[in-house]
Formats: sequence, C-alpha cells, structure tokens
Amino acid sequence: MSNPTVVFDTTEGQFEAEIFVSEMPVTASNFLDLCETGFYNGIHFHRVIPSFMNQFGCPFAKNPKAPNAGTGGPPPGSKFTIRDGTGKVVQRDNREGCIPDEFAAKITNAPGTLSMANTGSPNSGGSQFFINVADNSFLDFFSPGESKHPVFGRITKGMDLVTKISQVQTRDDCPVKPIMMKSITIK
Repeated sequence: MSNPTVVFDTTEGQFEAEIFVSEMPVTASNFLDLCETGFYNGIHFHRVIPSFMNQFGCPFAKNPKAPNAGTGGPPPGSKFTIRDGTGKVVQRDNREGCIPDEFAAKITNAPGTLSMANTGSPNSGGSQFFINVADNSFLDFFSPGESKHPVFGRITKGMDLVTKISQVQTRDDCPVKPIMMKSITIK
C-alpha cells in the first residue's frame, strides 16, 4: 500500500505532504479521517515560530484571535478506521478526543516533517500538529528528552511556502495577518 498525498490549500497558497500510513497507521489514519470530514477547513494557524515550526489544527482557531486557540481537539468519542487493511476502528477518548500515542517508526523531527502536537502527557495528541521548519530532533519520542512528538508525514511540494509562513509577523507567536486553511484534500 502506498502512502497518500494530501494538498493543503491555505490563504497563502498550496503545499503537499506524504502521509505515513505505512509507518504510523494510527496517527496518520486519525489525520486523514479529520481531513476527509472537513474538520480542518476554516481553521487558522495559531502558533508560528521562525526557525522552529508552524502549528495548526485546533478547532477553536476558526476564530484566529480566540484566546483558547491551541487547546482544542477532535470530537470526543468519535471514531476512525485505521487505513492499514485490517479494518480496525479506533475511538478517540471521551474527554478531549485524543488518540493513543503511537511510538512506532523512529522518524526524526527534521525540516519539512509533520509531527503530532500534544501536551506532554501520555495519549494527549488529537487534531493539532506542527510542521517543522528546522531540525527539531530534540522533540523525537526516541530522544533522551521529555518531548514525545511522533512524525507522521513530510512536505513533498511547497516547502518554500511553509518556510514563508514560519516567517510572518507574529504577536505572541500568532500570525498578525491570519493564515487560514481553506481545505486539506487527499489526492
């Protein structure tokens, strides 16, 4: 089974990424399910840090100035099917919509990779992810540090736009001029 490609259509332009279903089936399938249901449509990047990363995926960030942007996740108790051919269904937790941690493929947080954001607590990832614009290997789940952010994809087209987004003017790490995700579609 080949890994799917998704197209991110933002107010600043488009970029594409390969999603690592073969390597990270739970995390990747969760992301693809949210893409297919339109969960990400209309959400703004809520955290952008030059020479670090661009973070996205909080439903509260449909309002780009929401004070609770960065604290939300997918619908609690919702389900998705793992896309590895087994047909296994995973239920997101009933409290915050989080998924089980997946520490399978040791893929480093290199520039251009997509990584699951979490609070640092076990099983706290959900819909939020970030795109690394620098070598952030200190965030690898297999590194000696406390951060545990599994990589589930990589930019294949448009990294120049991803870098440009990371360099926009910000206030408290939030873009001054809002950057909205119009849609994420699977090719």
